Amino acid sequence: MRIVPLITAVLVSVLLYFIVFERDRLMSQTPDTPKEVAVTEASEAEDASETDTFVRVVAIHSKARVIDSAVVLRGQTEADRQVDVRAETSAQVMSAPLRKGTMVEEGQIMCELDPGTRQASLAETEARLAEAQARVPETQARLHEAIARLEEARINSNAAIKLIEGGFASETRVASAEASVRAAEASVQAAKSGLQSTQAGIQSAEASVAAAEREIERLTITAPFSGLLESDTAELGSLLQPGSLCATVIRLNPIKVVGFVPETEVNRVKIGAMAGARLTTGQDVTGQVAFLSRSADSTTRTFRVEINVPNPDLAFRDGQTAEIAIASDGADAHLLPQSALTLNDEGTLGVRIVVEGNTVAFVPVELLRDSIDGIWVGGLPDQADVIIIGQEYVVEGVKVEPVFEEPRL
Repeated sequence: MRIVPLITAVLVSVLLYFIVFERDRLMSQTPDTPKEVAVTEASEAEDASETDTFVRVVAIHSKARVIDSAVVLRGQTEADRQVDVRAETSAQVMSAPLRKGTMVEEGQIMCELDPGTRQASLAETEARLAEAQARVPETQARLHEAIARLEEARINSNAAIKLIEGGFASETRVASAEASVRAAEASVQAAKSGLQSTQAGIQSAEASVAAAEREIERLTITAPFSGLLESDTAELGSLLQPGSLCATVIRLNPIKVVGFVPETEVNRVKIGAMAGARLTTGQDVTGQVAFLSRSADSTTRTFRVEINVPNPDLAFRDGQTAEIAIASDGADAHLLPQSALTLNDEGTLGVRIVVEGNTVAFVPVELLRDSIDGIWVGGLPDQADVIIIGQEYVVEGVKVEPVFEEPRL
């Protein structure tokens, strides 16, 4: 009799196990009731209804407008002219120094050197020149004498030839006359050589005088152009050697604003185009493009551009960082909110627009200019319905239900 309760306990335990732990499996195997089938069909109908509903987005009717396009660069200011004035000879400085920041005029003395014995050297070379010039009359007289003797010898030679033809002179006399002619010709050549040597001596003496005078001129170092001293001139008593620095002079009026144009933009920059720049100090400058390089930098593949800017009060300094904008031909552009920009799957920057049939299309755009009202972009057709809200939730080819609002830009 004890086995019956044991069997009963086992059956109850198995039943409880299936009720507690296998309830989901049991329910899935039970047939659907009519009520459950109805709920399933209603859910499927609702899903189908949601599939037929279009995505709602906000768009604007945008029209292209012509804007003045500008090439924007970063660069810096440069002095119009700058030179390190250096000594060309060896001597001690005998002039008081000029301090940096001093305005100097073209030709103004900056460093004056001790002449030493250079004046004596000049006097010596001038004396040699005078001596060489004094020899000219003597050598010319010798030449005239030699020419006269040659004429005399030729006359004697002709007379001797005629006499021997008449039987009145011997052959010895004719030979002697011919020898006299040859000797006279040699004297003429010697006199000419002496005259040429005298003239060469004169030219050598003149060159020595010019060299001595140039050496004396090098003792006075002057400003090559009007400008500012960027460094002190050489100190009094200091010894300058050839190549030693006397001073650095810069000219800041006009001043140059220099930038480097990428090769994709170089054809938009023209000589004479108006340009503006904003310095890091907040100063705005305007000028014209004066130079555009024809050769690209081998490292950066950019082209140097220079803008001349008037600087009469020297308010702009050499080496200031500047943001440059160079005027270029106008371009068609759309003014859009910056938030309208998006990326496609390939990472291309563009916008999504609504095309025929209320479908979405992606159009790559080019950023032309940024402003406080929005961003100017190019690459869109003249008229485009640009999605400004919801563009991140749709892809190309999807149908949408656009809600248009008036552009606030």
